[in-house]
Amino acid sequence: MRPRARHPGKTVIPGLIDIHAHPWPTWGIHETEVWKYLANLAWGVTTTRDPQTATTDVLTYADQVETGDLIGPRIYHTGPGVFGAFLEENWGSLDDVRNTLKRYSEFYHTNTIKQYMAGNRKQRQWVIMAAKELGLMPTIEGGLDFKMNQTVQLDGYPGSEHSFPITPLYDDAVQLAAQSGITYTPTLLVSYGGPFSENYFYERYDIHDNPKIRRFLPHEEIDQRAERRAWFRENQYVFPRIAATAAAILRAGGNVGMGCHGQLDGLGCHWELWAMVGGGMTPREALRVGTIDGARGIGMEQDLGTLEPGKLADLVVLDANPLDDIHNTEKIRYVMKNGRLYDGATLDDVWPRTRPLPRMWWWEKEPKGVK
Repeated sequence: MRPRARHPGKTVIPGLIDIHAHPWPTWGIHETEVWKYLANLAWGVTTTRDPQTATTDVLTYADQVETGDLIGPRIYHTGPGVFGAFLEENWGSLDDVRNTLKRYSEFYHTNTIKQYMAGNRKQRQWVIMAAKELGLMPTIEGGLDFKMNQTVQLDGYPGSEHSFPITPLYDDAVQLAAQSGITYTPTLLVSYGGPFSENYFYERYDIHDNPKIRRFLPHEEIDQRAERRAWFRENQYVFPRIAATAAAILRAGGNVGMGCHGQLDGLGCHWELWAMVGGGMTPREALRVGTIDGARGIGMEQDLGTLEPGKLADLVVLDANPLDDIHNTEKIRYVMKNGRLYDGATLDDVWPRTRPLPRMWWWEKEPKGVK
């Protein structure tokens, strides 16, 4: 018999899906525990997609999570970006591009790639043509180039990373984004055109003495973010306008993804959702972006993104309803990934076995009494 538990007064949502994640561990060595992975899982992020790993380390780390050697969310990735004629390849034909993508996909064992501003429009068209032939799912770097952003929509790319550099958009541009089928991931925490919205939240939330932050982030990582915070007049922030554009695309029938960019692994994804609501999305729309739309954006909607029979058992149990107040997404009681239940405050195993999270190396780094 399957175990059952009653949790009156709780709200259950699907596991969050960060489709523009950069939870980069230390390069060149393999750590025995990765705090970025633990932080993401503790804050309910059960799936990540890294759309530019920069190095190959992430590939092996992803395998370690898959085999249970490391605790963390699912880690999908593109491998290092394909820069093409922009940097390293002499693309003169579709065959040249086909050879590059075949080499990338076979070497990095990935079915998705990051086309990183790889040449002119013809060369970018070759990339999408070759990707279709090889069964690959490419996404692109937005690159602060609105003309390029529009052409990749016209040319059939399935994903666009980072915010469009122009706001607000007229309806024709909104309809193009919606009807093209592209997944627009605005990464509001690093929004173009003004101060990053992560600073907005650092101004308003003192993370330094947050016990959950202290458990999952090394002290020096906290101090880098919390001890000397930037300040901007509120009217300088552009993320509400960018989020309003994302809301318009969503309401026109488009697909929008949540991308937290590795700015503050775990809690940062909640800030991303809150920023979307700050730009006019409803809490329900923001939750859709953080779950099923993200799953659709990486081609995993058959397994992830909703709570229904036949899908993987990824969910978050909340102490309060985020439809009433989006800030309730942070009030996490439990996190389940692939049927394994964790305590949301500690990541101690709750089911199917009961055991505490092993001691982490950063808990022992400083003398007692240091704050």
